[in-house]
Amino acid sequence: MSKHIPSRLYLSEEELPKYWYNLRAFMKNKPAPMLHPGTLKPATADDLSAVFCKECIRQELDETTELIPIPDGILEFYRAYRPAPLIRAYFLEKALGTPAEIYYKHEGTNTSGSHKLNSAAAQAFYAKQDGLTSLTTETGAGQWGSAMAMACAFYGLDLTVYMVKISAEQKPYRKALIETYGATLIPSPSNTTEAGKKILEKMPGTNGSLGCAISEAIEKAVKTEKCRYVLGSVLNHVLLHQSIIGVECKIAFDKYGVKPDIIIGCAGGGSNLGGLIAPFMGEKLQGKSDAKIIAVEPASCPSFTRGKFAYDFGDTAQTTPLIKMYTMGNGYIPPAAHAGGLRYHGMNSTLSQLYHDKFIEARTAVQTEIFDAAVKFAKIEGILPAPESSHAIKVAIDEALECKRTGEKKTIFFGLTGTGYFDMSAYMQYNAKTMSDHIPTDEELENGFASLPKV
Repeated sequence: MSKHIPSRLYLSEEELPKYWYNLRAFMKNKPAPMLHPGTLKPATADDLSAVFCKECIRQELDETTELIPIPDGILEFYRAYRPAPLIRAYFLEKALGTPAEIYYKHEGTNTSGSHKLNSAAAQAFYAKQDGLTSLTTETGAGQWGSAMAMACAFYGLDLTVYMVKISAEQKPYRKALIETYGATLIPSPSNTTEAGKKILEKMPGTNGSLGCAISEAIEKAVKTEKCRYVLGSVLNHVLLHQSIIGVECKIAFDKYGVKPDIIIGCAGGGSNLGGLIAPFMGEKLQGKSDAKIIAVEPASCPSFTRGKFAYDFGDTAQTTPLIKMYTMGNGYIPPAAHAGGLRYHGMNSTLSQLYHDKFIEARTAVQTEIFDAAVKFAKIEGILPAPESSHAIKVAIDEALECKRTGEKKTIFFGLTGTGYFDMSAYMQYNAKTMSDHIPTDEELENGFASLPKV
């Protein structure tokens, strides 16, 4: 007789992880180094010092330390909302009639509504430690901007947020939340920076992109005294901070004797996916696990499945170091899909290398499909998911139905990155049946690839 698993796999505050998991330390084939855009040589700590906080730079360049201790000043912040719930989806299993066991990690129980607070707290803490007085950042759907505003308020820092214009228009209450915490929000591209002005001159009617917003935020940071830039995805120190998600799950699964067979995460720049899979991928790389790991991305911005594995800039103005990643090209402007947090042209270098080496699978989903899954999940499990999270939900349901078809009893685990309460305009559009799907043509992709640097 199998052991009964409770609907919530609880961890106590004492079981909160005290370290981050550095996945790169377990990789034999490391991700390619970032390159200085001028010299095309590997970027050094000095090269990055004008943009990032000192400890974030150290963590970005550290490929050997397996477990990195979390400072007490960050753990203090984490205890306000962590450990986050790990839930057995009994209702969903029953509704689908599947023999599979389904679990999800719910990262939307804090006020920012998502997993983004894990890295926001760390980066704000390190900025305060460096004696900085202000920070700049970009945000897509607004989850990262909200999280960073909360963290800056806690640690006493000023913040300027450049929010992708279409997302700022779609999600006015995100703007209100960010400003409630004391940050300044500017829709991007804007005429407040030289980068923004150039983008508007070239594309006057653009909806904006994360690449545009990054360009503006970096420019503002380097021109402002005692200010640095922080970001919510793509770079490896962000994935490191997000690994607390996967470490918590691993501790809980081990505590209750559960071993996931399939792990699913949505993928935009990579922060959620990388954090979710970190210790499980570490085991896979060591030959201790054969779990299937699936990244799910929007069909409208398919960097894994239709992008190129190449060095590219992280921003539209081509000011960042060059990153070896799966990319659509820094000039690619995604369509105005509601999953704003996944509308980035490239993918984290570590995840790109793992995908290239076939340790990760990737799938795409169109917008109407992911909202079908979101509404089904909301009705059955009682949680309204963010559009980003719903990509993972869609594939988790697909995998569970495949188990139903074959009769196999597998353990499926996915990341519920956040709640959808700031995405009601998207749900309204879905309910009114006015939502559309966009899959880029080969010509649109080639326009993006044309912006790739000749490296």
